[in-house]
Amino acid sequence: MLRLHGPRSDIFRRRLAIGAGAVAIGLVALLFARLADEATGRFEAFAQAFPYAPLLLTPVGFMVIAYITTRFAPLARGSGIPQVIAAKSASATFANPLVSLRTALLKAVLTIGALLSGGSTGREGPTVQLAAAVMAQCHRIMRIPMHTSMYIAGGAAGVAAAFNTPLAGIAFAIEELAAAYEQRVTLLVMTAILISGMVAQGLAGNYVYFGVTGSALSIKSALIIAPLAGALGGLTGGCFSRLLLAATRSGSGLTRRMRAYPLATAGLCGVLVAVLGVTTQSTWGTGYEPARAMIEGKDMPLWFGFAKFTATLATAVAGLPGGIFSPSLSTGAGFGNMLRFMFPAEPASAVVLLGMVAYFTGVVRAPLTAVIIISETTFSRGLMLPMLGAALIASQTSQFVCREKLYEALAGTFAKRDGG
Repeated sequence: MLRLHGPRSDIFRRRLAIGAGAVAIGLVALLFARLADEATGRFEAFAQAFPYAPLLLTPVGFMVIAYITTRFAPLARGSGIPQVIAAKSASATFANPLVSLRTALLKAVLTIGALLSGGSTGREGPTVQLAAAVMAQCHRIMRIPMHTSMYIAGGAAGVAAAFNTPLAGIAFAIEELAAAYEQRVTLLVMTAILISGMVAQGLAGNYVYFGVTGSALSIKSALIIAPLAGALGGLTGGCFSRLLLAATRSGSGLTRRMRAYPLATAGLCGVLVAVLGVTTQSTWGTGYEPARAMIEGKDMPLWFGFAKFTATLATAVAGLPGGIFSPSLSTGAGFGNMLRFMFPAEPASAVVLLGMVAYFTGVVRAPLTAVIIISETTFSRGLMLPMLGAALIASQTSQFVCREKLYEALAGTFAKRDGG
């Protein structure tokens, strides 16, 4: 018994690595979230005090971050979720750099730098890569091999801690990270996710990311608005994915030149983001505040969704480390806000939430994750059925525009480095 289950056994050390990794992920995710929020707040205060300064700061900041990323941390570019997907299916030799602690920490620092520069980016994707790196490091310390299931557990635990939504972490593990889910490791994966979520919840409190909404729709209204939101979200989200993949992998002359001159591309994208930000004063950063305002029924311009769409796409094309989770939710809220004005008699928060879940699904094609994230971050359980309908329609509609799933396609750009 001591040999099989004692302190020196592989089973005991693996469980210790998983438990310690999950606790560490919760702590790291919470710290990263606070630093990212502080960075966003500081930039917004700076932009208010000096309204035209971002026209210089943002392009220069984009170029500096692009240079550092290209020169010192090429595996830290972009969201972080594609790296974890690539790591779980790659050989150990190639997987280690993708989820190394050095790469993940550099990514976190550069993501904060992107927020300090006014980039329309998020922290959730980088949290996934950071969480997988923390889990891998705990396994190295305990001298336990890192299996595919633990990349899934680490990454999904990062989602749970980032949004304070353990159930969304489980759904994300199944839909995005685990293409072929292993039944035998279900308990270990869920345990890591729940521990990480509880650590973040215990320290940060049982906060609700976008505030509590108690709105609902009648069956008749839901049957009209949910399909419309799903179609709009699927088309626009699919367009975002297709444009980002084209900029990343297309062989056209324009995109080849963009990839050949990454600093110039980052600078031009920075100019576009700066012009949009200075003009609108609402497209900077994660977009959390505008999204929450729209959910609460406050008036926002009808063009916000398109402006945030463009700023997020430009930030992603620039190649900066940073995610698209929060900006996509904010963009979806903007498109939901457009529908709100078409249905003025319906609860504003309900219509906006349907737009959020539909657009987010259109981008990442993970309908279950989208529904659970929105329901957990708003306590809008009364809307779960309409949201699920909108998400499923968005997932199907998105495929007419972009056949590939965004994160899996982007993971292929990292997998190519493995010689396959």
